[in-house]
Amino acid sequence: MPKNLFILLCAAFVCGAGCADQEDVHGKQRTDMANFLERSHQPRLIPEEEYEEGSRLPFYTTLGDAVFRYIDVEQYFDPDRENWPEVTDRSWVTVTFTAYVFRNAAIVGVPDGGVTENNFSSITQPFFSNDPAFVPYLQMAGLTPGVWQFEPLVLDMRNPGIIKGLYLALLGCRQGDRVEAYMTYNMAYGDKDYMYAIPAETPVAIFFSVDKVE
Repeated sequence: MPKNLFILLCAAFVCGAGCADQEDVHGKQRTDMANFLERSHQPRLIPEEEYEEGSRLPFYTTLGDAVFRYIDVEQYFDPDRENWPEVTDRSWVTVTFTAYVFRNAAIVGVPDGGVTENNFSSITQPFFSNDPAFVPYLQMAGLTPGVWQFEPLVLDMRNPGIIKGLYLALLGCRQGDRVEAYMTYNMAYGDKDYMYAIPAETPVAIFFSVDKVE
């Protein structure tokens, strides 16, 4: 695994005397995420349980406790999608990802035209990415060259060494999917400060593409 991809490594979290307070935080984060996806996200999403087969309405799936996954409709409704390789718990998967602190607001990634002086200030700052599209962003932001490694993240799903929320979000995706995964803190980095980037009880969003499945 490339240097500095440690930010996605799992950690063990133990719930102690503060469990009641943590449940309140978890519940609020879960509610905030669902409200964002259903009211403010573009396109607006519906829960999977409200999706009617054949409607082609964009929807999100809730996984674990709690990860909200949206697979871009362009790929999800592709008539050939069922023939694309699927991520299972025994797959090798190559992923390009960008990770953000979720602040109950829309996340703006690098536009198709790339980073320019005109759009730089509107792009949401990630806390980590291996997407080469962010290289010009880092340069404009004046961050230290080499702080991130822009190499593919290759995961053995039998022992991936990633946070639980990303693991759950990957299962069932297919090669070629573009995915948004929003996760409450307990599915991400837990109730302790993590390294320098993630305060305790931080909700996280990880946007990723499934580049290859073997």
